[in-house]
Amino acid sequence: MKKNMISILVLALLIVNVALTAVMMFSVMGTMKKTAKLIDGISSALALEVGTPGDATEEAVESVSVDDISVYQIEDSMTISLAKGADGEAHYCIVSVSLSLNTKDPDYEKYGANIGDKVDLIKSEIFSVIQSHPIEEAESNPDMLRQEILERIQQMYGGSKFVYNVVFRDIMFS
Repeated sequence: MKKNMISILVLALLIVNVALTAVMMFSVMGTMKKTAKLIDGISSALALEVGTPGDATEEAVESVSVDDISVYQIEDSMTISLAKGADGEAHYCIVSVSLSLNTKDPDYEKYGANIGDKVDLIKSEIFSVIQSHPIEEAESNPDMLRQEILERIQQMYGGSKFVYNVVFRDIMFS
């Protein structure tokens, strides 16, 4: 009789243990999902995303030797209004841009010497690209902005690839 009572007691404790474990798992899983979402939000705000190894921008940067690079810094920090986002509020981007020029490119002699004369046209391209994106898109993917700006500048110079990279020295969103 005692053995049966102990077996029933052990069985009851086992069922209670399984039930409490299930409750604990469901409460911990909800908290883990919220924590993961918070960390994703923070990392996207800080732009800590890792690029893919086959990214076209990285390939272009790696294909030019450091000795063949000339950097043109657009001196002014630009304040650019962004497209209205999901919240409907006005947001701004403050950005400083540098252009990496390939001195070995055949068009460098033609365009590179007077790139400073065209700085207003280059700024116009930067403004038009950044203004066309809402803050959510711009914050989460600044590499997309850089690539679009690079393509627009290359189009401006007739498809020339002597400007092969765009670098944000400083970028802030508000």
